Amino acid sequence: MTEKLIKWAELIFVMEKRHKERLREKFGSLIDDKEIVTLDIQDDYKYMDAELVEILEASVLPYFD
Repeated sequence: MTEKLIKWAELIFVMEKRHKERLREKFGSLIDDKEIVTLDIQDDYKYMDAELVEILEASVLPYFD
């Protein structure tokens, strides 16, 4: 995550509460006006794991029209 991406984003998804905490530690007040959604998905999958992709798609779908 970069400052540029934070500024661009309207909505940020994180898998775990600790991910949100890391964002707050790194970016501080820059995320104050951002909606951050914690999906409550354990971060114990490998990168692009097919099961994780399926879970993520199902979890974020309700947030989009």
